[in-house]
Amino acid sequence: SDWSADSWSDYGSRDKPGTTLGRTVPDGNVLFPDIFHTDNLLFYERFRAYQDYILADCKASEVKRFIAEYLEKVLEPAGWQAIWRTDVFEVLVGVVGVDFLALKAVVQLSEPFLCESQDSSFTLECMQELLELKEHQILLQELWVVYDESGEFDQTALAIEHVRFFYRRIWRTWDEEEEDEFDYFVRCVEPRLRLHYDILEHRVPSGLVADYQNLLSQCEELYEKFLNVRNSISSNDSDSEAENVSMVEGLKLYDKVEHLKQKLKLIENPLLRYVFGYQKYGSLQAKGPRPTGTKVIHVVPWTMTANLLQMLARDKLCPESCEDLEIQFHRDPLGAVNACYEGDRVLICPGHYFVDGVFSIADSVELEGYGLPDDVVIEKQGKGDNFFDCTGANIKISNLKLVQHDAVEGILNVHHGKTTLENCVLQCETTGITVRTSAELLMKNSDLYGAKGAGVEIYPGSACTLLHNGIHHCKEGILVKNFLDEDYEAPKITMVNNMIHNNEGYGVVLVRPVMLSEKKDASAQETKGTFLFLEETPKTANYDFLMMWLLCMTVGDILFPALGNTQPTQAGDETACAEGSRQEQPGCVTDELELYKRAETSEQTENNSEIANVLGATSAKKSQILKKRLSELGFTEADDNLMSQEMFVSVEGNQFKWNGKGSFGVFFF
Repeated sequence: SDWSADSWSDYGSRDKPGTTLGRTVPDGNVLFPDIFHTDNLLFYERFRAYQDYILADCKASEVKRFIAEYLEKVLEPAGWQAIWRTDVFEVLVGVVGVDFLALKAVVQLSEPFLCESQDSSFTLECMQELLELKEHQILLQELWVVYDESGEFDQTALAIEHVRFFYRRIWRTWDEEEEDEFDYFVRCVEPRLRLHYDILEHRVPSGLVADYQNLLSQCEELYEKFLNVRNSISSNDSDSEAENVSMVEGLKLYDKVEHLKQKLKLIENPLLRYVFGYQKYGSLQAKGPRPTGTKVIHVVPWTMTANLLQMLARDKLCPESCEDLEIQFHRDPLGAVNACYEGDRVLICPGHYFVDGVFSIADSVELEGYGLPDDVVIEKQGKGDNFFDCTGANIKISNLKLVQHDAVEGILNVHHGKTTLENCVLQCETTGITVRTSAELLMKNSDLYGAKGAGVEIYPGSACTLLHNGIHHCKEGILVKNFLDEDYEAPKITMVNNMIHNNEGYGVVLVRPVMLSEKKDASAQETKGTFLFLEETPKTANYDFLMMWLLCMTVGDILFPALGNTQPTQAGDETACAEGSRQEQPGCVTDELELYKRAETSEQTENNSEIANVLGATSAKKSQILKKRLSELGFTEADDNLMSQEMFVSVEGNQFKWNGKGSFGVFFF
């Protein structure tokens, strides 16, 4: 380590005299002195310390040495007090020396003797015996430095905090055995540090956090067993049957540990953690029919009046017959949904309801607001995960306004089954609605806005029907996920008479990979000077240009990205009239408004056709890929069911206005 003295001397301190760190009063009944408050450091403070001052570009096997060299530069070797904390006691000690290589401090009990424990067995004599057994050396990470106003021990307190945080939150017992050819900070420290702060700031779903902690505990337990088996084998040179059994057991444990380590890495990676995390929703279990066989109407009143009860009875509770009708009243919508069985119905009376929790709906139930959506508002309170998770076979949500704040995930996720959303308003925070593989969404007469991601995300193998909706003021309007992978089926998409406007990016986006054949074709065309690179289709693109573009997409040429705003040029007399109007020719001025309307209608029609054609062409490409793979496997006549997986697309009557990048685009990766 070749740092100069000046490169680290100012870290954690200021030029002005006195400490810059806060102080905190220790908990408990014993009057311990105040300690430095160092556990509230920001992400960038820890990131900078580990990257620039402590670990730099060290390998996993060099971590302990690098930490020791760092401590030698910043830690006061003696003359300071600290509270020694364990799970069973706390005691005030004085530091008289430091063993940097062992990351331990040499301590002695302070006077007066101050100790707090869960029982009274830790007397002065007992603590002295314990220290003698430990040769008066204890781990630095078990020390909390006593507060000092002079600022002399600021770097000491910060250094011990960094060591403590590292071994509690970052370091894994198996890290030292990982391959040493990678930068340890980049490979392990940074992703784990980011995950820690993502969890602190509620950016990771609570279920995924629990999964991560469980996986980490399992991995540590199995790794300890693996080490015990490995040590028993290495200490025994005999070639007995018991030795062979131990080797087989060790290999099995090793495989399990590696499998768990890979799962942990998936969650630590911010781009991949949700691929793993969403699997937990498959375990939501439906209750099924109520044991008594009856179906219940659950009523949620904000305030119940005689007049409201009378109207409910007339309109919703007993429009035909009240015989054998069971009604239950609840104080909040979440409690009503949690009490539902298969076939139940929830009626929510007008009011503004604040909910701190997730609506996990695994049965076929119906949620209905009694009134207009603006009259029946359910607002997510506090930071948290999803708002609505739907896995039931047939769920219907109607006449509600859903408001989301401080979210981690989207406002509504359809994981399995069919969910119908009718006459609702959705005020989003992150993603809007997500339609997962094998799930179905029917959304009609609804309004969705405010998503920082896509308003609607459509996954491969799903079915999504959007009728008469407004989707606006989102990052993207509708995002169709890649479905070219051989494991995915094409989604079924119906979009009719939707108004998609004022989105930051495109109205509709298709995400798809650049195929290997396309890369080769693109490389060849680039060599010939014919590679086509488009940021946006020219606004004067005509029908022939669009057909040429679709043909390119079908045969595998690449355009980056795809179409933006398209506005076809009018032909014949209309063009002459439009040009003449600019020259103030008589007879054309009166028809200018009509021509504008006709041009706008033509543009919207072309936008709908464009989306349907490109999605259909991509689906056809998937069929070609599948047919080719079947042919390579020796199936000359493909099964009709396998070859009938082309996307069903119906895109009609939709309007696209004022979207930042245009009506439709293709994102290649």
